[in-house]
Amino acid sequence: MTMQSRFVLGSILALALAFTSACDAAENTNSAPPAKPTKVSVESVATGLENPWGMQFLPDGRILVTERPGRMRIVSKDGKLSEPIAGVPEVAAIGQGGLLDVLLAPDFDKTGTIYFSYGEPRGGDKNATSVARAKLVLDADSGRLEDVKVIFRQEPAIKSKFHFGSRLVWAPDGTLIITTGDRNHLRDEAQNPANTVGKVVRINPDGTVPDDNPKLDGWAPEVWSIGHRNIQGAALRPETGELFTLEHGPRGGDELNHVEKGKNYGWPIITYGINYDGSTITDITQKEGLEQPVYYWVPSIATSSLTFYDGDLFPEWKGNVFVGGLGGARVERLVLDGDKVVAAEVLLGDRGDRIRDVRQGPDGALWLLTDDKNGEVLRVVPAS
Repeated sequence: MTMQSRFVLGSILALALAFTSACDAAENTNSAPPAKPTKVSVESVATGLENPWGMQFLPDGRILVTERPGRMRIVSKDGKLSEPIAGVPEVAAIGQGGLLDVLLAPDFDKTGTIYFSYGEPRGGDKNATSVARAKLVLDADSGRLEDVKVIFRQEPAIKSKFHFGSRLVWAPDGTLIITTGDRNHLRDEAQNPANTVGKVVRINPDGTVPDDNPKLDGWAPEVWSIGHRNIQGAALRPETGELFTLEHGPRGGDELNHVEKGKNYGWPIITYGINYDGSTITDITQKEGLEQPVYYWVPSIATSSLTFYDGDLFPEWKGNVFVGGLGGARVERLVLDGDKVVAAEVLLGDRGDRIRDVRQGPDGALWLLTDDKNGEVLRVVPAS
């Protein structure tokens, strides 16, 4: 056999092994039975946003939206986009990095304070996820940020364009939950509790550390849980205040997790996914001392964000979880019984939209951001 023939045969065998690995992973899916279909109507509220990432509903009925390249805009009630808000700090708008999530302070009505996460340049080619707070001063057409202060910096910073996280959530006790990514190149560091790579972080609104954080041996004081890959979705269950997160997996292995204090969620020791080239990350999906997901997706839908629904516009949705899919180009509705997903429904799968953010609006509608160069704000309501 010639060297060329051996090379071709070796390539064929490698592809076959990758295909077999992908098929083996696909057999691990724990897909739920179909839920009763919902008839919905989708309205385009605004267009022309460049890769929008996060949104918040302002008290005056307008919407604050972040764009990953580093801009914030106000979407008016009639769908018009403001000029970029002044005062946004420089962001590392590289790959998956840039301006990410945004959150209003609980006392926003009085203080105008907002919190936002972003890929922060750290000198040279290094970057990492940071969180800042600022005062948002609004006017009729746009606004500006004042008194910008960084209250959290992920460490260590590295040269990478991958896996920044990140969602921001207020815990019931007024502390701030921050999710981070493993930066891809540092995935083994998700198991190192001494840093904030691949972690859920809990801090006070001023950046100090709460007294009742885990305080386990070797854990950084701000770390709440470890063993995460790239958390891009986080929300509280309204009736209990429990924290749920969405782990953006590799090739397969997206996860919905119920995250609790001081626990280890396994990445990359256990996973239901494989590497993008089809090779194996690990041979095990379960191990004592490592938490199992509430639900996982194989193949991956590239999960992005989630929200729990407790509105009145869709009474049949109360208590359900809604998950955005990027690669899956969908919104998925999950029906929970405790921590078990008992039914699921795919919404908007026929539209082909990459869904970046999912929120319940003050009106009870489901509001979405599509991740595109010409991104949209969408409003989902019952079909008439």
